[in-house]
Amino acid sequence: MRLLRDILIPEPHVLMVGINPSIRSAEAGHHFASPGNPFWKLLYASRLVPVELTAADDARLVEFGLALTNLCQRATRSAAELTRNEMDRGAARLKRTVRRVRPRIVAFVGLSIYQHYFGKMASAGAGAKPESIVDARVFVLPNPSGLNASFPGFKDKLVWFERLHAEIHSLERARR
Repeated sequence: MRLLRDILIPEPHVLMVGINPSIRSAEAGHHFASPGNPFWKLLYASRLVPVELTAADDARLVEFGLALTNLCQRATRSAAELTRNEMDRGAARLKRTVRRVRPRIVAFVGLSIYQHYFGKMASAGAGAKPESIVDARVFVLPNPSGLNASFPGFKDKLVWFERLHAEIHSLERARR
């Protein structure tokens, strides 16, 4: 099994942050590679990307102003296998990455990763958040996994990916 490489560019519209790779993603060498994970379909359906992509196309995210990393690099069957130390080291690494690449928005892919990063003060739910990392706004997307009981269906998740798309365009309009 290999470590997944970050997909980074300077000043992306959004830096998406997963908690850690699945075993399947590590074996495939691509992000969100589990067959049942709708991450790539959500990106397309929400118009965050204008073409249908698969995990094998993950490097193409940069073409659309998107970047991707994980808080922790170690692949596991479940994020519950990650240690507190790994999570803390990952949080420090994320802050360095944000400082270096300067995204407009950091989008945590999953509420639990956002809550870990900001601690007990973190607000509940998906969507735009009041916190920032360096100068980047923070947004929370629901974990796309089919095991996510809070957002059980595709349409339940799609709403938040569409709101992220709207947030990007709102920031672009404000910059003009």
